[in-house]
Amino acid sequence: MIAAKRVFSTKGFNKATMEDIAKEAELSPGTLYLYFKNKDELFSSLSIRILQYLNIRLGHVADNRKRLTVDQKIEALREAMHDVYKFDPLMLINMFHLQSSETLKNLSSDLIADIKKLSRNSLTIIARLFDEEIHNGAVIDKPAMVLADIIWSMFSGIVLWEESKKMIEGDKDFLEKTLDTAFDIFRRGIKTKLLKKTL
Repeated sequence: MIAAKRVFSTKGFNKATMEDIAKEAELSPGTLYLYFKNKDELFSSLSIRILQYLNIRLGHVADNRKRLTVDQKIEALREAMHDVYKFDPLMLINMFHLQSSETLKNLSSDLIADIKKLSRNSLTIIARLFDEEIHNGAVIDKPAMVLADIIWSMFSGIVLWEESKKMIEGDKDFLEKTLDTAFDIFRRGIKTKLLKKTL
């Protein structure tokens, strides 16, 4: 897995081959195929680490939710997602590409089940945070899962957009500032009128 990550980081997904990865891992290509049926499956297995870490970070937010205000919950979500980005930016970006590609068709049913389970769990944790606030009237009355989907879409879109800007603008990194602004706009938008008046 470490060898695969090095090869994908250096060559990119499209140019990397199973032979390159086997060579980096000091294995024969045949041995590598005993563990992974193809490059897509190996690549996707790396992406699962990011989803696992995301679940851990979101779990910490959920564990503290009773003590947090709406503002604090949204800030905790922003921090968790930024931490996930910092944990492994390349694999996070690759996971976003994976979720929107034909690659999923080339994966084993077990691997797809793992990806679905971890993704669903992340969204469910986020939705529960909003569900509590909807019921106590602090957040607009919209489906909690829709709010979770918006958070996920906002996060993935910003990460992918900021990465594409790096190709144009060099090493400038505006991800954290952009995430801050997006989460602030989201926070202001979902609060009920009653809560907005008290701010």
